[in-house]
Amino acid sequence: MAEIELKTAPADFRFPTTNQTRHCFTRYVEFHRCVAAKGDEAADCERFAKYYRALCPGEWVDKWNEQRENGTFPGPL
Repeated sequence: MAEIELKTAPADFRFPTTNQTRHCFTRYVEFHRCVAAKGDEAADCERFAKYYRALCPGEWVDKWNEQRENGTFPGPL
């Protein structure tokens, strides 16, 4: 049986507290900025995707994706 390795986003000095809301949002924005700059297939962007997926509740991501599609996302993309 293969061993499963679980990982999360690495510690980030910009977010020293246990509340990771800002960390989640920042990683989501970093991912979409990376994709916009380098394209959908850029391997460099995948680490940001892993980070925000590990940190952010799915409901938030769904809401943000919908807001981006509607042009109402509040972040700096």
